Amino acid sequence: MARKFIPFVLGALFLAGLHGGALAQQYPTKPIRLVVPFAPGGGVDLIGRSIAQKLNEAWGQPVVVDNRGGGGGNIGTDMVAKAPPDGYTLLMGYVGNLAINPFLFRKLPYDPVRDLAPVTLAATAPNVLVAHPSVAARSVKELIALARSRPGGLNYASAGNGTVGHMVAELFKTVTHINITHIPYKGNGPAIIDILGGQVQLMFSAPGAVLAHVKAGRLKGLAVASAARPAGLGDIPTFAEAGYPAVEATAWYGVLVPAGTPRAIVSKLNQETVRIMQLPDVKERLAVHGYDVTTNTPSEFAALLKADLVKWEKVVKASGARVD
Repeated sequence: MARKFIPFVLGALFLAGLHGGALAQQYPTKPIRLVVPFAPGGGVDLIGRSIAQKLNEAWGQPVVVDNRGGGGGNIGTDMVAKAPPDGYTLLMGYVGNLAINPFLFRKLPYDPVRDLAPVTLAATAPNVLVAHPSVAARSVKELIALARSRPGGLNYASAGNGTVGHMVAELFKTVTHINITHIPYKGNGPAIIDILGGQVQLMFSAPGAVLAHVKAGRLKGLAVASAARPAGLGDIPTFAEAGYPAVEATAWYGVLVPAGTPRAIVSKLNQETVRIMQLPDVKERLAVHGYDVTTNTPSEFAALLKADLVKWEKVVKASGARVD
């Protein structure tokens, strides 16, 4: 009986493979929706629209960007997690809603590992520690010494509780054993206005939002939380160069689909998105805003997500941050 069953199973698997290959060859045959789980205008939106435009041009099917902000990215992410796994609903994911939110919110309506399938990373951006010129520190070591001499006396701004800027600062505090006070704002814009005005002294930010101010001398760039000095950041050293390699926190952005999407379609999406991200005009557009094109395989993206979930769980718990 078992011997008769084996050919049947093998035949079914073979037919399934043929079916998946045929699906990938035909795909896409109708419009695709790319969900950006944040409001228009931010980095996730910029990268998502760059990809959508080029997919549209390559495949001749409309790729509609659907901004579904709210809940720190949870609303749009949940929408994709519950969408049909057919390749026609994509997510422009971000380290915040995928690797940090699971520990900020008591209960999420989705599981980033179980309910979503990674396609590829698209871009990364380091976090830069900047200071108002009035801060009497020209390096990370001098800043740490200053903070230790004035526990709680230095303030740092963020775009809000639980944002990447907040969490990187908490990582910095944990590694260096200093006490600086968090001042959360409702968005990156108001936070930058106040650090420029001197109402707050410090801030971790993506380069695109602060680099022009550093070059103009309105802010001091003290260190960048990446393994190596990214192009375009001038002479700003890394935290590793300052003696604190554990302060490494690169924000990443990538494409995901609902779990269960056929592997052949995931592979086709991966190949096309990787090709798009290497186009000179896409790389140039993102570089102007401080983003580095960074792509990988679905399995590599999955490994990164799992590693960052472990990393950020420790940071969030140490910070005591909660959003709900």
